[in-house]
Amino acid sequence: MLAEHFELIETIGLNLFFAFIFIFIGLSINDVMKKNDVPKMGQFVVYFVLFLGCAGFIAKGIIQFVWESQGVG
Repeated sequence: MLAEHFELIETIGLNLFFAFIFIFIGLSINDVMKKNDVPKMGQFVVYFVLFLGCAGFIAKGIIQFVWESQGVG
């Protein structure tokens, strides 16, 4: 059974890994900004850029899913 579903398990594991990496990056950035008294506008810009990176991975996953369901990839 494991050999049959290896690709699915690998995909889920990789997606969870990226989610945890983004969470840890966000927590470390939050800690650095709190210790250095970064203004609210600076915090907004930093979190917005972090969100754009995360949104890129989400968009990639959606595009990949749509293409594979249509037989393109």
